Amino acid sequence: MEQRVEAAEYHSKDFEWEYVKNLVENDPSLSHHLHHQDQRRDSSSSASPDSQPWQDFHSRHFSGKFFKERRYLLKEFPELVSCGDNSKLLEVGCGNGSTVLPILRGSKNITVYACDCSSEALVRTKENIDRAIATIDNFRSFCCDFSTSEFPNWVACDRCRDSFMLKQHCYHSGFGPLYIIYTLISHIHLVCLTLSSLIGDSERNYKCSLNEHCIGGVDFVTLIFTLSAVPKERMPRAIKECFAVLKPGGLLLFRDYGLYDMTMLRFEPEKRIGFREYVRSDGTLSYFFCLDTVRRLFTNAGFIEVELENCCVKAVNRRKGKNMYRVWVHGKFQKPFLNQD
Repeated sequence: MEQRVEAAEYHSKDFEWEYVKNLVENDPSLSHHLHHQDQRRDSSSSASPDSQPWQDFHSRHFSGKFFKERRYLLKEFPELVSCGDNSKLLEVGCGNGSTVLPILRGSKNITVYACDCSSEALVRTKENIDRAIATIDNFRSFCCDFSTSEFPNWVACDRCRDSFMLKQHCYHSGFGPLYIIYTLISHIHLVCLTLSSLIGDSERNYKCSLNEHCIGGVDFVTLIFTLSAVPKERMPRAIKECFAVLKPGGLLLFRDYGLYDMTMLRFEPEKRIGFREYVRSDGTLSYFFCLDTVRRLFTNAGFIEVELENCCVKAVNRRKGKNMYRVWVHGKFQKPFLNQD
């Protein structure tokens, strides 16, 4: 029941986030979630810094039934449907393909490049795509942990990365006049993205002229329930890596667990390894984001905020007669255009 509600009403507003905030902060039994002091990881912690927990996770859930296809994404990110021909998308942390599959079904204009830190996940993704789509020539997967290493050179070579570099003083992540100007420009460009005929071919079809194997960067990056599984101290580096391979004007589309989501409140005190950061019994990590943290992470990396809000959904466990409050963060962030000076 809960999964069906999530798929159908993911972006709805069943309640205000302040409502669940007040419930949590006034419940003494949940006080261990509120302490601000960070806890240092030590050798006794069950959290693992490498991909092995995710390898084990996808090996256990080999049937592919653990995740459901996220069909709602095309409604929440319509740019993926209205984009122009030859658009390129990088899906980071593809899991078993629950995000990739609806994108491939819904848009024939996009070539999808999907990566995951787990090679086992890539096997599951390929199996699920082959099962759902008869023939496909716009999909490629590869193994990469974007929190510790760069994306392969064929995604964006050094020349492309250099050409995408921006003069930081022109779009500082503060909220000064230049930031506001760039934000207005970005909103105007988003309208153009939904009207693909208005986008110039030279921008959309950019290719690297020096490296025949390089695809010249991507137009979209999707981070769907991925960043929360990255150790908190690695998040800034991971986001900057996404920024580096995204073309100027491109979009990063973000969904992840929000602060005081029901799954956060289920963690026992001993599973807390940092402020709003937890480790599951299988060794995988889970972080729960507030809007300010998301905003700071992405704007510090150079992105411009386009959309950012909490998605609050109430599910009902009829058997137990209990309300379950789900909180997710929805965000769109744009890489500014190159300075033309």
